[in-house]
Amino acid sequence: MSNALAIAHVTQALALLIEANLQPEIDMAVKVEPRKPPADPPTEPTITVFPYQVTPNTSQRNNDLPTRSSDGTLLKRPAAALDVHFLISAYGEESELVGQRLIGSVVRTLHEIPVLPADVIELAGERPYLAGSDLAEAVQRVRFTPTVMDIDETSKLWGMLHQTPYTLSVVYQAALIFIEGREVPQPPRPVERHTVRVAPFGAPGAPERPGMSGPSPEPSSEPPSGPAAADTPEAEVPGASPDESDTPKKAPAKADAPTKAPAKRSAKKAASSSRTTGGSGTTGGSGTTGGSRTSGESRSPRTRKRAQSDSGTGTDTGTDSDSGTGTGTGTSTSTGTSTGSDTES
Repeated sequence: MSNALAIAHVTQALALLIEANLQPEIDMAVKVEPRKPPADPPTEPTITVFPYQVTPNTSQRNNDLPTRSSDGTLLKRPAAALDVHFLISAYGEESELVGQRLIGSVVRTLHEIPVLPADVIELAGERPYLAGSDLAEAVQRVRFTPTVMDIDETSKLWGMLHQTPYTLSVVYQAALIFIEGREVPQPPRPVERHTVRVAPFGAPGAPERPGMSGPSPEPSSEPPSGPAAADTPEAEVPGASPDESDTPKKAPAKADAPTKAPAKRSAKKAASSSRTTGGSGTTGGSGTTGGSRTSGESRSPRTRKRAQSDSGTGTDTGTDSDSGTGTGTGTSTSTGTSTGSDTES
């Protein structure tokens, strides 16, 4: 980085570099002047170094942004990255081709030494008008690259030099020159204490586990459908009639009751259960008997339909009493079909 004297310092150092490398091809005294081409061409051998244009460097112009924080505090000293374009012209006796010999020496020097040496920069900084320059302390060195210009561009360049006759010249670009600001940034406050906190996911102040941040799904209020609905237990509604038991409206074909159920339960199973049985029946010539029975057993609730078809005439009178109080008496004489519905819990 350097201050605002960097452009003038580079111009003076380039003139010294060309002057120090004219030998051995040029064996005459040559004046190398860092100025604009003169309106009156000089007769003695002369080389002019003129910076005709300064442009921002496209690759480094935004590297120092942002230089301030949100509250306006300077974080980094801003620096302008620049390229300087030089027009180098040669004058001398035309009959001896002095100008062409000088231009050849300039091209050889800058092709052989494309980077501005540090000792030449220090030598140029000894000029009294460059006493405050700090270009010698810059880390980035200046490199010279030839610039190709066609006839049209050359005509425009010399046309802006009012009343200056054209002479043989070359154009070089000097990159990279940094001009730094004057304001000194405030140093950041030192870190007094390092604190490391470890917490599991979901703890207060800790982030949620990835993939679990969304709301939990709510249970659906709709009854299940399909084969799983046949195995879903439903609660018995108090006061409902036997024909209105909470059975699924639609059951798959496999869930239908068998066509013929056993007439009597096993004696061992009946003895181990505690139940209360109530029955009612209606008898006709071809009659239908509807019954409902509630049995309390230590089994999971379920609802079952049973269809029984008997053929014949019979009379059944019985009394059943199991580890509880219960009496059931029924008389049935039927020829036809008997359908019953059991609900066990």
